[in-house]
Amino acid sequence: MEAMYKQIKQSIKSKILEGLMQPHEKISSESELMSQFDVSRHTVRVAIGELVNEGWLYREQGAGTFCADRTKNDSYSSRLPQKNIAIVTTYISAYIFPSIIRGAEAYLSEQGYHVSIFNTNNKHEQEKKIINLLLEGNYDGVIIEPSHSASATPNLRYYLNLEKAQIPYVMINAIYDELEPIYFMMDDELGGYLQTKHLLDLGHQNIACMYKTDDAQGQKRLKGYIKAYRESNVPLHPKNIITYSTENNIAKPKQELKRLLTAKMDRPTALVCYNDQLVLQLMDEVRELGIRIPDELSLVGYDDSMFAEVSEIKLTSITHPKSKLGLDAAKAIIQMIRPNEANHQSMESLSKLYEPELVVRQSTAAFRGVADI
Repeated sequence: MEAMYKQIKQSIKSKILEGLMQPHEKISSESELMSQFDVSRHTVRVAIGELVNEGWLYREQGAGTFCADRTKNDSYSSRLPQKNIAIVTTYISAYIFPSIIRGAEAYLSEQGYHVSIFNTNNKHEQEKKIINLLLEGNYDGVIIEPSHSASATPNLRYYLNLEKAQIPYVMINAIYDELEPIYFMMDDELGGYLQTKHLLDLGHQNIACMYKTDDAQGQKRLKGYIKAYRESNVPLHPKNIITYSTENNIAKPKQELKRLLTAKMDRPTALVCYNDQLVLQLMDEVRELGIRIPDELSLVGYDDSMFAEVSEIKLTSITHPKSKLGLDAAKAIIQMIRPNEANHQSMESLSKLYEPELVVRQSTAAFRGVADI
């Protein structure tokens, strides 16, 4: 368990970083902090002492302890370049994330920057902790993938403090709309549209979809799915729309797939998925039900990841720029750090929306009629 004095320190620092405590505002008294955290006076004094030494607080004899104005601190405003850049993704070790990170890291290393890599596990609380670390550290810029991007961020104050500290950041794969950041991401609405239109063009009408909708990518892909149906004038069965969240990203899709494929009537003949990873997770379930791919069920993934090629049945999938996205984001953050160098683009033109393409492989086929299970 974390020592109590560290918990007190973190509580005070969080209030400062979130803007809940302003420069030169007096903090709670020792007695109030003792009561709030149920600790001894010594524990409070250790926490306060360290915050004073680190420049977060200052003392005035006879008046109390106050929040320091960190904008006047050389480490906060008149920052000397430290050649440190952070890359923050929702995940690190799996799927397409290593390719994105490699694309960025290779270029940043060439430019003489040290790269620190973090992951949030797609959790706002972890994201907050990481941004806190970045604000406390000596970072020149940040490349970040927002967590749970379909909703407004509870960490808005932390991002605004990055801006206040003059630490530039770009967002990848999705954005928090309220921040209007420079971004590098897919046209996910078009991607979902292409997934679905491909199957409609093959003669499928009863097409199910499974999208993770606590991230903006999934919401936009679902929008593309619906758009493709509307343009085709083919009736869309609402029961075929399956959404899930990060927390139930394995159990719910499998349960819903079994429900759909064991239905006595109107069993889907095709399925579009949030990503290739989900397709592979569902393939075993499909086989257990004795359904042949693609003869009885066509499957379309997203991201054209390594899974699309290594699976037993090669996956039809939507392309994702991966390492190029990482490279482009890295180039942009360097331009934001060094805006006065020659041949730099205007900041407004840095963002990129990548146009997806469909790669057709073995997992999709023309509609051949519905077979009984």
